[in-house]
Amino acid sequence: MNASEGYIVYFFPQALEALGEAIKPYLREGPGGEHVLCHEIDTAGSLIEMTIEADGGEGRPVALELMVPQSMVKMIVSARSEAGFGFSPRVAPALMALPPVAGNAPPADAPTQAVPASDAAPATAKASAQAQLPPEG
Repeated sequence: MNASEGYIVYFFPQALEALGEAIKPYLREGPGGEHVLCHEIDTAGSLIEMTIEADGGEGRPVALELMVPQSMVKMIVSARSEAGFGFSPRVAPALMALPPVAGNAPPADAPTQAVPASDAAPATAKASAQAQLPPEG
C-alpha cells in the first residue's frame, strides 16, 4: 500500500494496554505515537472495522480486518494524497440512455396519461374538500 493513502487510527493508551500483544503486529510508530495504518475503514457500527493490507507469507497480499470498539479510538486521520475535494465525482459520468420499460412504452416526451385531462373536478374543489378533513396523526 502506498504510505500516502489510507487512514491512520490512533488509540487511547488504555486501549493499547487492554489489547496488549494482539495489536502489536499491526502498530506502527510515528511522530503522533503508535497507530494502525489502514487501507479502508468502516465506522458505521459499534465496532470500527479497519482493513489492512498485509503480506500473506508467500508473497501474496492478504486483506486483514481488525475490529475494535469505538471507545478505544482516539482519532482517525485520512492520509489521502488526492488533489481534488468535494462531493461530486472527479470525472462526470456520461449520461446513459435507458431502455424503455416495455416494448409498448410511450416515448419520454409524450404527454402523461396518469392524470385525466378533464375539467369535471377542478383542483380548487378538491383542495377545499381536503381542507375539511381532520389532520392525520
